[in-house]
Amino acid sequence: MLKVANVSVKHGAAVILSNISFSLQPGKTLAVVGESGAGKSTLIAAILGFLHPSGGKIAWAGASVRSCGPALVMQEPRSAFNPLLSLRRSVMEPVIAQNSEISKRRLNRLCEGLELPAEILNRRPQEVSIGQAQRVGILRALIAAPPLVLFDEPLSALDAVTQKHTAKLIADLQQEEGFAALIVTHDLGYAVAYADEIIVLKSGRIEEVATPTTFAQTPKSDYSRTLRDAAIALGALEASS
Repeated sequence: MLKVANVSVKHGAAVILSNISFSLQPGKTLAVVGESGAGKSTLIAAILGFLHPSGGKIAWAGASVRSCGPALVMQEPRSAFNPLLSLRRSVMEPVIAQNSEISKRRLNRLCEGLELPAEILNRRPQEVSIGQAQRVGILRALIAAPPLVLFDEPLSALDAVTQKHTAKLIADLQQEEGFAALIVTHDLGYAVAYADEIIVLKSGRIEEVATPTTFAQTPKSDYSRTLRDAAIALGALEASS
């Protein structure tokens, strides 16, 4: 289980995150939403150990999060890969780093689940579409079977049709693999459709914690209602009856 307890992050005198607490169980999905600058990406960086909290504790099953080998799916698919390497070489980097072995059967099964032809891994990042690059990024994140996967705006670079398709693929693979998923997203429709719980961040603080149904129908805070109503106006979220 991922446990974040009273975590704060400062940059000089500025407080980026303040007293953030939540837990995430294996097999569950937590969505973190909020406007740009709310602290969502800082939270991911702190969980992965890229930033050191000024207060609080982050742990997986009582130990360092790094000990569980967490994986990250970035929002810019092509920039996540070395343009000089084949996609296959990039996909296998987590396996090489852990000195582990991955069977060809597992690689093929994940490719099949992500609807990626195996031959696409012989190409370089610039030789595939954005949608394909994002699915290869998900493949790389899952290849070493991590118990925790963090998704930083995983659908933002994709067109509407590919967004829906990729969201369904992620959910199907999570059900099969059983990993815990933390998803940072501006797409409230995605959060409501696939998360088990939603955290609303505002200016580095937790404004509200809600189930998808509560967030979509009866959010408690004015800020959450503003986000929800904006998503409905943009057609990203259906109005409740």
